[in-house]
Amino acid sequence: MLIPTYNHGCVALVKGLAQQLEAAGDDYEIIVADDGSTDAATVAENQAINTLPHCRYIVRPENAGRAAIRNFLVREAQQPYVLFIDSDMTLISDDYIQRYLDCSCDTVIDGGVAIGGDPDLLKGNLRYRYEKAEEARHTAPERQKTPYQHLHTANLLVRRDLMLEHPFDERFRHYGYEDVLLGKTFRQHHIAIAHIDNPLGFCTFETNADFVSKTEEGLRTLGQFRDDLRGYSRLLTLVSNIHIPAVKSVIRLWHRLFGRLERRHLCGSRPSILIFKLYRLGYFICSCA
Repeated sequence: MLIPTYNHGCVALVKGLAQQLEAAGDDYEIIVADDGSTDAATVAENQAINTLPHCRYIVRPENAGRAAIRNFLVREAQQPYVLFIDSDMTLISDDYIQRYLDCSCDTVIDGGVAIGGDPDLLKGNLRYRYEKAEEARHTAPERQKTPYQHLHTANLLVRRDLMLEHPFDERFRHYGYEDVLLGKTFRQHHIAIAHIDNPLGFCTFETNADFVSKTEEGLRTLGQFRDDLRGYSRLLTLVSNIHIPAVKSVIRLWHRLFGRLERRHLCGSRPSILIFKLYRLGYFICSCA
C-alpha cells in the first residue's frame, strides 16, 4: 500500500489497514511518503508508523509534487500490486482488503470514495456540499460507463509493473488531473479498468476559502494541460462547445464584474453550488482558456 501525504496525520489509517492485512494473511507492506511537509508536529506524529510491522514512513526533504511522489512510492514498493490511498481517506468497512482480494480483475481496480461526515455540522461547507451533489455520478456502475475518465488515485489498486511501465506524468506538480491523465494513458494502451463498490470514506473537508483556492489551482492545471486532457474533463468539453465568441465574451465580462463577489460568497457560511459552478466556468475562461 502506497500513501503519499503532506501535512496530514495518517497513523490511524495505517493501523486500520495493517489490521485488515494481517487478518487476510498475505505478505504486505505499507509505505507512507511525506512530500516535504511543513508541519513539524504532523511529521513527528507520523513517525509512529515506523514502529509498526511491515510499515515505513519516509520523509522527503522537498515537495516533489503529486505525480513524482507517487512514482517514488512505486519504485520503493516490492510487492507485485500497489494500492494507492490518499492520506485523508478513512476506513469505513471491515472487509475493505478482502473485497480487493476477491475481485477478478488483475490489472487496475478503482474502489471509489464514499462521502462521510455529519450533514448538520457540514451544511455550510462548500466541499462537502459539492461532493454530495456529485455523489450519484461516482457510483461504481456510473464510473464503469466511462472507466478511463473516472480513474482516481484516492483508492486505486494497480499491478506494479504497469505503473513502472506507465508512470504518472511528473509535469503535474500542482493540484489536479495527474490521475485523469493516467486514465487516458491506460486507455491508449488498452489496459482494462474495473470500477467496484469498495469505497474509502472521505470525511475531512477543508475550509471554504481553502477549497476555493484549491479549485483555482486545479483549474490552472487543467488550463496548462488542456491539450493532453481534452475529452477527459467535462469543463473542457463545455468550454470547447461554446462556438459563439460573444457567449465567451459575456462570461468573461460577468466574471470580471462579479467574480470577486461570487468568491466572497463561496468563502462564506452559505455557499451555493450553482454560484460555485458559475465561478469555476468564469475563472477558467478568464484565466486559463
